[in-house]
Amino acid sequence: MIILALLFILIGLALVVGGVWLITLGGSWYYAIAGLALVVTGVFTRTRRASAQLLYALFLLVTAIWAFWEAGFDWWPLAARLGIFLLLAIPLLIPPRDSTRSGTVALAVVWVGVGLFTVASLTHDANRIEGQLPDEVVISDPRLGDTPEEDWTSYGRSNLGQRYSPLDQITPDNVDNLTLAWEYQTGDVKGPDDVVETTYEVTPLKAGNTLYLCTPHNWLVALDADSGEERWVYDAKVPPESQRQHQTCRGVSLLPPADGVASLEPAVTADGPAEDLASVSCDAQLFLPTSDARLLALDPATGARCSNFAEDGVLDLMHNMPYKQDGYYYSTSPPIVANGMVVVAGSVNDNYDINSPSGVIRAYDARTGELQWNWDPANPQQTDPIAEDETYAASSPNSWAIASADEELGLVYFPMGNRTPDQLGMYRTPAEERYASSVVALSLETGEPAWVQQFVHHDLWDMDTPAQPSLLDIETADGLQPGLVVPTKQGDVYVLNRETGEPILPVTEQPAPQGTIEADYAAPTQPTSALSFKPEDLQESDMWGASPIDQMICRIKFKSLRYEGRYTPPSVQGTLVYPGNFGVFNWGGIAVDPERQVMFGMPLYMAFISKLVPKEEVSAEGETNQGEQGLNENAGAPYGIEMMPFMSPLNVPCQQPPWGYVAGADLRTGEIMWKHKNGTVQDMSPVPVPLKMGVPGIGGPVITAGGVVFLAATVDNYLRAYNLTDGEQLWETRLPAGGQATPMTYLNSKGEQMVVLVAGGHGSIGTTIGDYVLAYKLDTE
Repeated sequence: MIILALLFILIGLALVVGGVWLITLGGSWYYAIAGLALVVTGVFTRTRRASAQLLYALFLLVTAIWAFWEAGFDWWPLAARLGIFLLLAIPLLIPPRDSTRSGTVALAVVWVGVGLFTVASLTHDANRIEGQLPDEVVISDPRLGDTPEEDWTSYGRSNLGQRYSPLDQITPDNVDNLTLAWEYQTGDVKGPDDVVETTYEVTPLKAGNTLYLCTPHNWLVALDADSGEERWVYDAKVPPESQRQHQTCRGVSLLPPADGVASLEPAVTADGPAEDLASVSCDAQLFLPTSDARLLALDPATGARCSNFAEDGVLDLMHNMPYKQDGYYYSTSPPIVANGMVVVAGSVNDNYDINSPSGVIRAYDARTGELQWNWDPANPQQTDPIAEDETYAASSPNSWAIASADEELGLVYFPMGNRTPDQLGMYRTPAEERYASSVVALSLETGEPAWVQQFVHHDLWDMDTPAQPSLLDIETADGLQPGLVVPTKQGDVYVLNRETGEPILPVTEQPAPQGTIEADYAAPTQPTSALSFKPEDLQESDMWGASPIDQMICRIKFKSLRYEGRYTPPSVQGTLVYPGNFGVFNWGGIAVDPERQVMFGMPLYMAFISKLVPKEEVSAEGETNQGEQGLNENAGAPYGIEMMPFMSPLNVPCQQPPWGYVAGADLRTGEIMWKHKNGTVQDMSPVPVPLKMGVPGIGGPVITAGGVVFLAATVDNYLRAYNLTDGEQLWETRLPAGGQATPMTYLNSKGEQMVVLVAGGHGSIGTTIGDYVLAYKLDTE
């Protein structure tokens, strides 16, 4: 019993020391008191065994009451508070040889009772919202864009960005008959010298009977849509660059032939690398953005460059940039092709340098590459093409996510980010303030802004609008309105009139925390939507951990950070940002059903820490500018910024699960009808057990007319199918790598519905790396 006694004493002393520290921060007294109880139990274990049992029984009972008071009848919070203590009780249950067994009986009764109470909480999902989305068809013939029913010709299927397919062969009744039809490996995998965030995030296109997809290092691959057989590969030969924050490609864009997508000739199998082919004059064109800031135009049939576009098929996107640091500017998202234009935005590195490239959005003639207009948020009314000897504004807000377009209205919709540095607002002009962290509607003809709706005022948290707006017509009390639905990192889902920008669901202003560094300020109010997945403010009791000790350490960290709820300003002390800049929603966005007027999304809840580091301390910290997380220099600014997830010493989130859900909402009422935790810890924990905790992820869903939703994205390697109506999981299949991409669906030449997902992993969230393209179809045998 010496070892057991020492164990009690050591754990108790750790809880006493940490508990006293927590008390000085204004936190719970439980840990200090619990530590004393364990120390005394340890001392009694050697000499007064029955007394140790009675004391531990009392301790266990009080801990159970405290745990229930703090966490309610919820398994994971209870297990974190009680699990270790229930295990420690087992050796104490051995009856002492030289005394009565009253202590053993008392401890056994308490142990069984507390254990059964804890295990019983497994049957209760405290975070689940039960319900059903309406089944009725509201609009029987909705606008789905100009994409043929059997195809998928833009990132969100069409320029409307709905991620909705009218195909209905796969239903809730037969989805469990899906099997792997074919598998292809690109050969492009993350290398040892690549940046951390080297990721497979691509959604393939399908036109004619060919799939087109890009890889992280900007290869463009053409595959037979029936068999997955490789037709050709174009390697953009992107050089390595350590200063890129991202090495990814979310997709390519298609300019169809003049007589429509249906006339696309099937691609032929190339005899050699497509990049070695002589350029050709193209009717149809594929546009490939690269991470070294080029836009390539390629022939869909062969992969040869299009001689009619720019300089032999290559457009240098660094033209007229005020600063041209290697790796600071590039496009990770596909451009949008609409009304004969290819409209290109780009990603600007966060927090590396206050003097960075511009966030300008530019429209080029899709056939020739000639600049038609440029919209720079710093000079929003000056959209005529810039002269060769002029430059755009430095560091202006950029749009790194995917855009949408309504060709009938003549508008293109861009989700806007912030001006770098993200957490320092003193460099921003009034124009930049107006357009940052918003959605802006620009004229396709001139680039002039038609309207803007801002989602964060004076953004100090990197709350860029991250996702493609979804366009659908919405039935309201005032009749049918042209709608735009866009989710945000902070959890709000805005439903706007896409012609005017006016809210369809109410938007209100709420008071926001104040107090910043001397040179800055915080906006007094922040907007919020009537449809919102924003979480409740964190409390000390929401802290979690794999053991009581790291849970206590998380509480100490929580009480040591500045936190006054959503939009607590960044600080030198360190600020808890919740939701974190990873977002409740990110680039995967949502999917909408334009017939039923509903949405499906994957809200996430992960807190981050944001800390301003005075300039004189930045150089002393050593390595900087290694990605979005970690310490970034903000060259030229008085503060660097350090960003990191809010994690325990055992590298599990400090906030209790669930961290990830799937959810369905009615877009007409703004009501969240159901919300279920999503995903397991199978690929997160040392023991690969598929415990369904509700885990984080990144990627997006696709809805089909059959009432089935497909989604991968989570940090466990699965593709799953859900019933759109009630959110119940219908099917899952194991993936060979992380599925951090959005699926798509189409008909092959035999009329069979296929579901395709790229599985290649995500460097910054640590999922399994690979290079797989996987296609599934119904097994009819």
